Amino acid sequence: MAEAVGGIAPVTGRARIEVLDVLRGLAILAIYYMNIVSQASPITKLFADPRWVGWTPIDKFAWSFVFIFLEGTQRGTLELLFGAGFMVLTARAMRPDGPVAVADLFYRRTLWLLFFGLVNVFVVLWVGDILTIYALASLFLFPFRLLGPKALVAIGSLFALFTAVGGTMEYIPRLAMEAKVERAEAAQAAGRPVAKDDAKALAEWNQKLAKRQPNKKMAKDLVNERKAHAGGWLPYASFGWNGWTKFMVGKGFIAIAVVEAFCMMLIGIALWKWRVIQGGRTARFYLGLTLAAYGFGITARAVGVMEVLPFLPTAKTIWITEEAARIAVSIGHVALVNLAMKSATGARVLAPFKTVGRMAFSVYFLEQIIGLHILFAPYGFNLWGRYSHAAQFAIATGVIIVSTVTALIWARWFAIGPLEWAWRSLSYWQRQPFRHPRGPVEVLPGPTLAAA
Repeated sequence: MAEAVGGIAPVTGRARIEVLDVLRGLAILAIYYMNIVSQASPITKLFADPRWVGWTPIDKFAWSFVFIFLEGTQRGTLELLFGAGFMVLTARAMRPDGPVAVADLFYRRTLWLLFFGLVNVFVVLWVGDILTIYALASLFLFPFRLLGPKALVAIGSLFALFTAVGGTMEYIPRLAMEAKVERAEAAQAAGRPVAKDDAKALAEWNQKLAKRQPNKKMAKDLVNERKAHAGGWLPYASFGWNGWTKFMVGKGFIAIAVVEAFCMMLIGIALWKWRVIQGGRTARFYLGLTLAAYGFGITARAVGVMEVLPFLPTAKTIWITEEAARIAVSIGHVALVNLAMKSATGARVLAPFKTVGRMAFSVYFLEQIIGLHILFAPYGFNLWGRYSHAAQFAIATGVIIVSTVTALIWARWFAIGPLEWAWRSLSYWQRQPFRHPRGPVEVLPGPTLAAA
């Protein structure tokens, strides 16, 4: 492998940690179960009421499964891995007088990642891009590398604390509203006058219910969305650009996403320092962590599903527990994979995902290209708006299988994924090896989204 300027070279061969690659591969594949929803469905319907996309019993099950086990947790796993990969990359800069070349490489990689993220938004047209968010969040990581794991977890938990406080501030007044609505409805049923405060609460309740019903604005938005998916490339692209600019920039969602990612990355660094994420603890430890993390996270999310399924404006505990539960389930995924990797059988079963993880950057783009430009684009198969939640889950599974097989075939002939090669070469200012030296041989690891 070619050396880079300053004697800093990519991490390859046995220096890599296989469980990180497996985790990354699984997360980058499973994240498509969430991404397909906004690629295949009218956003107007999704935002108004997911039941409009389809709500048979199997649709309900698919939606609930994604909500409990996958939603937010795959990006959460990637954020934890980003923190761990940051520690791999900056190992030589752990001392205050560590080499400046490490910081130079880190920030150069991050800025190139930001570039690729913007390409994903404005060329590939994926408005749900995570690369831009990860790049912006990681710009702030370097000064935190010397903190102890407890301090990192404390800082990393601040976003969850903030959302819990905000959720509580919403939960308590909503409970009060429910009590007033019950009194108002009871008074109406009995033919009694309704108290002023109760009548006001009932009006607000009905207004919230009405937001889920078709209205003129929804109809207009849906017409515009259908036009974008019925024309050529430019209307389709313009719709994506406008959506990203409106929601991510205009409404400030990108700032919230960056804070969320940054906090999760800090927790990932702490897990690295505790030797948790990279497989440095016992199988018994990982079993206990899996049970504890899933026990809280899955329970909180399952309760959240039961609260959401009536689709009424009632108070919901998931407003309070949402971020903490997301963190817990993400850590549960990490613990479960580490537990599986402790056995020979588990390592064999998960081995294909190691290759996917080493090509996660390219696989991520491949998934979006298949969905956005082959399956659901007006100039592709034009399958947009035709499938319910369960059917989308099945299609996503097909895309995941295709992406996995493609990565495995590619790795037989090439030493590195195409985007990994470009990112690495640009980061090290030196052209990196691309093909295996002599035909198909054992897979050589390449750079990933979370490790050099």
